[in-house]
Amino acid sequence: MENNPENRKIEIEQETLNDLNTTRKWTMFLAILGFIAIGLMVIVGLFAGVFLSIFRTADTSLGFPEWMVFLIVIIFIVIYFIPVLFLFRFSKYTATAVRTLDNNALRKAIKNLKAYYVFTGILVIIVLSVYLIAFIAAGASVAFLKNLGTSV
Repeated sequence: MENNPENRKIEIEQETLNDLNTTRKWTMFLAILGFIAIGLMVIVGLFAGVFLSIFRTADTSLGFPEWMVFLIVIIFIVIYFIPVLFLFRFSKYTATAVRTLDNNALRKAIKNLKAYYVFTGILVIIVLSVYLIAFIAAGASVAFLKNLGTSV
């Protein structure tokens, strides 16, 4: 009966609550900086899209529509917004849990922290995969170009 997970509980001591509160403060700081960075990215994306569209000439064409610069920035903003939101929610729920000793708020905080790390881990795997593919493609291109220079 002692091994039944439903009967087992974990207690959090005051020192652990203090550590959680300190962590909450730092994650809130990072979340606020993230939201500020997202706002700046929106402004830069708008200006870049407008600037490239207004000052476009036939001589300085990018090879793709200038509005796509803004679209690419928006995609990066969405990708960056998701983990920042998870950090913010973790901080908010942790503050409630520490202040009121609410287990439900602590559970929500930990779920958001888990979501943050799962999202970040998946994003890192995707980026590393893209790098690996790019290195393989670059290596194949160099090998192909190397053979092109020699004549038979």
